[in-house]
Amino acid sequence: MRTKIVVKKNLFFDSVSLMQLSDKVKSLQNILEVVILMATDTNKYLLKDIDLYEKELDNSTPNDLIIAIKAEDDESLKRAFDYIEVSLTQKSITNSSQSEPEIVIQEYAYRVHPDINLVLISTPGEYAALEAKKALLSNKHVMIFSDNVKLEDEIELKDLALSRGLLLMGPDCGTAMINHIPLGFANEVPAGPIGIIAASGSGSQEVASLIAKLGSGITQLIGVGGRDLNEQVGGKMMLQALQSLNNDPETKVIVLISKPPAKNVAEKILNEATKVNKPVVICFLGADNSSQESRNLHFVKFLEDAALKAVELVTGRKAIYTRFNIYELAKIESAKLNENQKYIRGLYAGGTLCDEAIIYLSQEFNTIYSNIHFDNKYKLSDNKISIKDTLLDLGDDEFTRGKAHPMIDPQYRNIRLLNESDDPDVAIVLLDFVLGYGAHPDPAGVAIGIIQKAKEKFMKRNQHLIVIASITGTENDPQILSQQQKKLEDAGVICMPSNLQAVKLAALIKKELIQ
Repeated sequence: MRTKIVVKKNLFFDSVSLMQLSDKVKSLQNILEVVILMATDTNKYLLKDIDLYEKELDNSTPNDLIIAIKAEDDESLKRAFDYIEVSLTQKSITNSSQSEPEIVIQEYAYRVHPDINLVLISTPGEYAALEAKKALLSNKHVMIFSDNVKLEDEIELKDLALSRGLLLMGPDCGTAMINHIPLGFANEVPAGPIGIIAASGSGSQEVASLIAKLGSGITQLIGVGGRDLNEQVGGKMMLQALQSLNNDPETKVIVLISKPPAKNVAEKILNEATKVNKPVVICFLGADNSSQESRNLHFVKFLEDAALKAVELVTGRKAIYTRFNIYELAKIESAKLNENQKYIRGLYAGGTLCDEAIIYLSQEFNTIYSNIHFDNKYKLSDNKISIKDTLLDLGDDEFTRGKAHPMIDPQYRNIRLLNESDDPDVAIVLLDFVLGYGAHPDPAGVAIGIIQKAKEKFMKRNQHLIVIASITGTENDPQILSQQQKKLEDAGVICMPSNLQAVKLAALIKKELIQ
């Protein structure tokens, strides 16, 4: 086996381009490991994790490019580096040979395309507010994909939008579907009578995909940004979106999705929701508001329940889907584990899916640790080290600084899975696979080799590793739901019909182990 690590000073490429190049190099014969990335602190840690770190990397900066390759022999190693050199040179030539860079300003775009009525902004956070303000002053609806926008800017922009009767989706709005056009990370969901308003990206994708699996569809999916329901912002855009969908004749049922809001904000939302002249399903994740049920308000605790209730209200029939007996499956799987195995590790790409898992498992067991836990007592002191039952949101800022989101590039999750498999006390690994536009073209395909390696580590210790997955997506997504599921199941992964069902199965297996 041969290893080579090269640092190219002051050579920058975006993380998605480098991910695509890495995937191509991995497909070359006799290549064992490929990492091509910018030298950020997070990425250097990743290299240490897979034993591809050398002391010379200490002096590299985030402006430098690192290429690290393991190959079977010198010839394969040379072939891989030659391929990379040609690819990077072509990229540089392409970029430098372009004529004067095209400068696109909003005012010019509106003159060329006067029918534009929505602007999607994805710039570094410090520039997003100015661009959003320009769009709003031009009477355009706005979706801000960017994060790291100041809270005071968000409040000012939402007030401006409200004063002009416009939607301001975001900041940090990753998912929307407006008039059936997917924006950001979104799934191919049929048209139907259910409208969704969400302060959650992966949560809204999960609900929309489950609605599709249940045979229904959606009118609009309006993302409002993760901070919209906090005390300072006050739910400004959820209230505006609620009014919009109430006035939409195509929308028969409205679904609201959020983490539990500030108390006074929740009261404001519920007060306005009671005035809506159609059923409203409310999922303030994990919150029990059943005592506040009224003529048109229907409260649920989890994402799957929101989809089931919405479809039931549309069809007049109780919606249900089952693939197998979850209790019987838990008994069968738990019997394969030895007496030392007792812990769950969750490696999530979707932040709200991780939230849902934390909330459910915290109700079942005393101590669930996480990098995003709502109780500081159970927040990890070092996110690089798991403790007992640990669920990680790998899309959180610490893990994505300087690299693509794990929905786009699952490389770090794959490495973390191998690390978790070194712990002989681990029994279960929970994984989410989020399909759709913007996501990796084959998330299951790039995971199955790593899953098999993890299982082999356990087999060498005469142990068994249970891997449970949920797939957020539809058959019409570019990745094709059934094909992703088959790849995972062929690799020995248990695929559950929703994130909640995956978490419930993990909880049932753990209960069998600790009885």
